Amino acid sequence: MRMFNTVAALAIPFIPRALVRKISRRYIAGASLDDAIERVQILNASGFSATLDVLGETVSSADEADAMAGEYMKVLDAIQAHSLNAEISIKPSALGLLVDEAECERRVRDILEAAGADKNFACIDMEDVRCTQREIELFARVEADHANVGLALQAYLKRTYEDIEYLLRKKCTMRICKGIYVEDQVHLVERARNDRAAINAHFINHVSRCFKTGAFVGIATHDAGLIDELISLVRRECVDRTKFEFQMLLGVCEPLRDKLLAMGFNVRIYVPYGKDWYGYSTRRIKENPSIAGHVIKAMFTRE
Repeated sequence: MRMFNTVAALAIPFIPRALVRKISRRYIAGASLDDAIERVQILNASGFSATLDVLGETVSSADEADAMAGEYMKVLDAIQAHSLNAEISIKPSALGLLVDEAECERRVRDILEAAGADKNFACIDMEDVRCTQREIELFARVEADHANVGLALQAYLKRTYEDIEYLLRKKCTMRICKGIYVEDQVHLVERARNDRAAINAHFINHVSRCFKTGAFVGIATHDAGLIDELISLVRRECVDRTKFEFQMLLGVCEPLRDKLLAMGFNVRIYVPYGKDWYGYSTRRIKENPSIAGHVIKAMFTRE
């Protein structure tokens, strides 16, 4: 089955977009903010917290970046209006990082100001290596004035060892994930390109450093074996459960997320919505080939 899923993932570019969309409905709340609100309400009722993500990445103009910033503001208003247990995740490239860094920073600060007024929180997503240094520098500048912001780090990058030490000295909130963007091998930890399990030791190292320094960490993975190792670490080191949470994607590994919640761990679900469903879906399929298997099977089933 694993081999089938891997082959299926490689075949995704040749599969009709309509079939990818059929499967994406499980992993994306919908096209509208109302769809996302409804999904978060269901998750909250079951005991999960959520992170709302507006789909869409690199923009090419100030107008597009302003529109995306406006959408984030609508999300914050919706969280407040509906008393949702949710925060937001923001992508600097969608706010114009690669168009005008100063204007991108202004938009990020405006979002953080609005979130802070509602006692809410935002995590800055980490994107590909074109953005990595810029995003860390952006985070450092805004974090100096806003305590309600965290940063995602990718365990498959060599540079994360240095980056995390800088952030830990400031006791910053972090999200540790494996990483999904296609990068040149020079940037990656050993064997990370061809073997996702090779990242696990690095992932554990980074999470352990957060535990030891007392920095809050979001553990973003669906790897059951990795999660078991981290739970053993939590128990061995007697880590306070308020100092971390598990984070998982909407519709992915639901039995595992339910098990973690039943064990008393805090579990946050990443809830994307918006029109850029294809780009998001294909990236997630590459990260989790089992999704690709469902897409292939959908070719032989009816709606």
